[in-house]
Amino acid sequence: MRSIVLIIALIFVFFKAFSQKVKNPNKFEGYLFAYFEGSGPGNGQEQLRFAASADGLNWSALNQNDPVIKSDTISHSGGIRDPHIVRKEDASGFYITATDMNTHKNGWARNTGIVMLKSSDLGRWTHSAVDLAKEYPATFAKVKWVWAPQTIYDPIAKKYLVYFTIRFEDDEKLDFYCAYANKDFTGFENKPTLMFSPKFGGIDGDIIFKDGIYHFFYKGNTKVGGKEVKNGIQQATSRSLKGPWLEDFKYLDVYAGTSTPVEGSSIFKLNDSPDYVLMYDLYTKGRYEYQKSTDLFNFSDAPLSFTKNFFLDMEV
Repeated sequence: MRSIVLIIALIFVFFKAFSQKVKNPNKFEGYLFAYFEGSGPGNGQEQLRFAASADGLNWSALNQNDPVIKSDTISHSGGIRDPHIVRKEDASGFYITATDMNTHKNGWARNTGIVMLKSSDLGRWTHSAVDLAKEYPATFAKVKWVWAPQTIYDPIAKKYLVYFTIRFEDDEKLDFYCAYANKDFTGFENKPTLMFSPKFGGIDGDIIFKDGIYHFFYKGNTKVGGKEVKNGIQQATSRSLKGPWLEDFKYLDVYAGTSTPVEGSSIFKLNDSPDYVLMYDLYTKGRYEYQKSTDLFNFSDAPLSFTKNFFLDMEV
């Protein structure tokens, strides 16, 4: 989740073949990501925006960097953060999930829900908002944060699984919970259940499947005597989305243990290339950087920066 000191915040979520008419769903021709900004005039913050790229590394904002949907029309809070977009398996449309949160108006004290959207053409969207505390009070009445929801297709269940970070009011631990979306993508089929509990907690999860293994990337940390001594991007692996997840305590980003913290990791594969890109938010620096891998276990040592035409100047 974003830090309080953040001036500009982006969650990059990639999907392929972003043209409105997908002539060949197996031919990937470009990339699109959903993001929000946390700077500038308050009424322009925490709004859904899109950018596109031909190579996944050089990006141009769409709609002149204006919001593509007004947050106050789709959320309970009037704001959205952490948007994640995925293309449906049959290439018939797209799903978006986002944190239902307006820090400009309400601060960081509490948010208890997410926003779910669907579209067949990236232009017309239907939406719903799910408040866990209200819909599942027996379990989530005391939830404090519901952060960074994402969606992945489960080929075994043939359903879309939505997963997110949860923290309860009486517990500082951050765990990942999940639930299957209903067929209309307007809510959940079942009450969310615990999916993965990293030893010291985790945020900003992103799952990708490769060679029979699910790789779960997230921001983790190391504590000694209850005090955090290190944090950065880690991963867990599993043969099934249901787990169990094998936690690897190795830090993958080059900034772990330095004075430059990172979060908001995302992983995607480059088209027509063996390379995967692991990107993360240098939230005190106002930029994203990335490292590459071909096996999702070993990553390049030198981080690179994306080019973008929509970052605002910032003062930290």
